[in-house]
Amino acid sequence: MATVVENSAVERLTRLVDAPDRYDYSADDLRALQIEAMNERFQDRVGRIKLLKLRAEEAGITEIRSLEDVVPLLLPHTAYKSYPESFLMEEKWDKLAKWLDSVSTYRVPPMNAAEIADVDDWIARLQESGHHVSCSSGTTGKSAMLVASDADMEWCKREAPQAYAWGSGVKLDRSRRMFALAPVAKVPRNEATGEAYTAALQDPNSERFVYPVPPITVGSLTQMVVARKKIADGTILPEELAEFERISAERAQAVEDAVGITAKALVEARHDKLHVTGLWKGLYDVAKVVREMGYSAKDFNPENSIYVGGGLKRAKLPDDYREFVYETFNISPTRNYQNYSMQELQSGMPRCQKGGRYHLPVWLVPLILDKSGDNLLPIEQGEYEGRAAFFDLSLDGRWGGVISGDKVSIDFSPCACGAKGPSIRDNVMRFADLDGDDKIGCAGTVDAYVRGLS
Repeated sequence: MATVVENSAVERLTRLVDAPDRYDYSADDLRALQIEAMNERFQDRVGRIKLLKLRAEEAGITEIRSLEDVVPLLLPHTAYKSYPESFLMEEKWDKLAKWLDSVSTYRVPPMNAAEIADVDDWIARLQESGHHVSCSSGTTGKSAMLVASDADMEWCKREAPQAYAWGSGVKLDRSRRMFALAPVAKVPRNEATGEAYTAALQDPNSERFVYPVPPITVGSLTQMVVARKKIADGTILPEELAEFERISAERAQAVEDAVGITAKALVEARHDKLHVTGLWKGLYDVAKVVREMGYSAKDFNPENSIYVGGGLKRAKLPDDYREFVYETFNISPTRNYQNYSMQELQSGMPRCQKGGRYHLPVWLVPLILDKSGDNLLPIEQGEYEGRAAFFDLSLDGRWGGVISGDKVSIDFSPCACGAKGPSIRDNVMRFADLDGDDKIGCAGTVDAYVRGLS
């Protein structure tokens, strides 16, 4: 399905995915090639992605000749949750597919809603036609639904381990035992990257440890969101409330039991070279049990590594939670992989060891905007703050330009680690957390466009 032409500007940038110097090109050296590549993507996609065509027509953009030309074509991150909520809550799968078609590069096939059991079945049927839909958790509202192509899935498998190796210094030599210390959302992108990490890191003579809690499906999350909404507005039926409470209690018990099971498995494997992943809350809880069992850093392999996804997710932990986890599992700071990205992108920005900054690969174009998201800030040497927006040239199944909800500090000067490409300071904040709300100027217009199309 991918349409990258050999030796095109897009191909010249994305083929550097395996190159050791992919973070070592200055913004000045790349700008002309990146603009050419974004225009290639625009010319190919403007007649195929309905929402992009509407944005381009309103702005009068027929060609990308500068970074400023890209700004009106960026989609706010909220665009991917702009479907009417009733489509999901009332199981209108045919209409939800029509909405998805408005943000997809490739046509989403018509669907008979009567033949589809639930949202998980809807996603599975889309996957059969080459449309891989990954959804956000939606625990505090609607899920973002992000469509990707077969080519995108292959890209994730290729790019994620390479970014990990660059940021952590860990060799992809299949010498580690992998331990997931958190339940995993069962969506195509997570499954693709998980498969890639396993192929690159997992010792073939042992099995990857799977956290003993059922995977989180989009359907199970949707059921919980619907139930919470009904509880809030007082419309939930007694039998629905009983089922909600039963599922919640079962899941809470499974998570509680998993901590002890996981701690025991880690202690049994303590002499092996381990790679642990998860969220800070789960990592801390397991580390605490390991300590209570009488084990700490002195008992674990000194070559262990870690990859922590996301922040605290509102968990309340002691101030020294990071150090507690590192010291429990004998993890050196040099083997602590951190990565800045967002679900709307498919490329990561690994954190370097020496400078402590997140580095952009050559195919990920930074477009730092003012708070409203309407205007591009001037690109100069030195560091400055703004709203993060990016154009991910690797994306195939949907448009690569997105405006995020993040406030970042970006520097186009060389980093202390020696890499000459743009880098972002490790102080990323969400505007919603800073201001209690977040308003992106074009979001309302985009929302109206998509609703009209669906």
